[in-house]
Amino acid sequence: MDISLFAPLLGVVLLVSLALGLWVSVSLAACALFAMYFVTPPSGPVLVTTVWGAANSWDLTALPMFIWMGEILFRSKLSENMFAGLSPWMRNLPGRLFHVNIIGCGIFAAVSGSSAATTATIGKMSLPELLKRGYDERLAIGTLAGSGTLGLLIPPSIILIVYGAATEQSIARLFIAGVLPGAMLCILFMGYVMAWSFLNHEKMPEADPAVPFVERLVATRGLLPIIVLIVGVIGSIYAGLASPTEAAAVGVLLSLSLSWWYGTLTKASFTDALLGATRTSCMIAFILAGAAMLTVAMGFTGIPRELAGWIGSMNLSPYALLAALTLFFIVLGCFLDGISVVVLTTSVILPMVEAAGLDLIWFGIYLVLVVEMSQITPPVGFNLFVLQAMTGRNIFQIARMALPFFLIMILAVVLIVAFPGLATWLPQTMLSN
Repeated sequence: MDISLFAPLLGVVLLVSLALGLWVSVSLAACALFAMYFVTPPSGPVLVTTVWGAANSWDLTALPMFIWMGEILFRSKLSENMFAGLSPWMRNLPGRLFHVNIIGCGIFAAVSGSSAATTATIGKMSLPELLKRGYDERLAIGTLAGSGTLGLLIPPSIILIVYGAATEQSIARLFIAGVLPGAMLCILFMGYVMAWSFLNHEKMPEADPAVPFVERLVATRGLLPIIVLIVGVIGSIYAGLASPTEAAAVGVLLSLSLSWWYGTLTKASFTDALLGATRTSCMIAFILAGAAMLTVAMGFTGIPRELAGWIGSMNLSPYALLAALTLFFIVLGCFLDGISVVVLTTSVILPMVEAAGLDLIWFGIYLVLVVEMSQITPPVGFNLFVLQAMTGRNIFQIARMALPFFLIMILAVVLIVAFPGLATWLPQTMLSN
């Protein structure tokens, strides 16, 4: 069959499968079987060995451990201690306690790796407190929706592990590469909040009484456990003392210890965290298996090669290619979650990226930045669902509240394209040997 006709037909099969409500993994597998049947002779062993190869990856063993770590911390008193430790230091900044949402999400992202878990954990503590003190509800929800996406970028990021396994890139390098862009995004969010507070000072509540410096230091003790956890997990990777998989195991042990210290480690909480991690890990594993089948099927059809050749014949500059990809990922992110977007598009996009001479570590950070937007775009934005359940607001109302942060993420993409060193300098410096 002519590739130019078959490629759109394959897209229709995938879209119909998703529209019928099939799991993403089943839709990907159905698309792969359709391609293999109509383009090449049926080859069951190839698909079976491909699925096994996708699952039999040492890099992926870190995935369920980091997910379990986040589930344990979600059920601890971490967010309460973070709010108590951060809020005294934020009172003098323009925007005051709004910054607790941003910095709190950034800190929890460094031990969670999940966007939805970050939003839920920080939101369940900070949102009622902010509303009780008279802070603007729209910005309170917006900062949570936007900052919660940091769970995808700041290491240990689950989606960076998936990207690293799919593209055979170093997960340690990807983790290190995500640090500066994550910090940049936090600064941009905080800058917006400061500007908003200057322009809308009448919507800000009365300032709280000043907190003496000594009391602030005492309150900061609540942050020490999470600092120990971050140093134990991320620091061991950066120092070369542990691989991401080993660091994930350390993180689980430290998380269990923290939960025990807080008095929240019970049989029920342990079981709930383990089951939650199992469900999420299985979902990701099935998606990766379906994506692996589709990848090998696409290889047999020759679509990636033809598509890369077509893009190459257009003589697009790297900037034009990235602009087109950004628009493509934003649209796709409206209908699929971040992990699905990454595993679905990797096999098709990478030949073009490599042909354009783009660094694959840098591209991984760019991709995660763009995919972050899918967490706050309706109708399939996980952070929107979390906040809808938390506030009772309509999902489209929450999306409007998150719109400024969506635009800030676009600015972050522009900055990382204009200054690629934001993603490449740190891993090159720290792992130059």
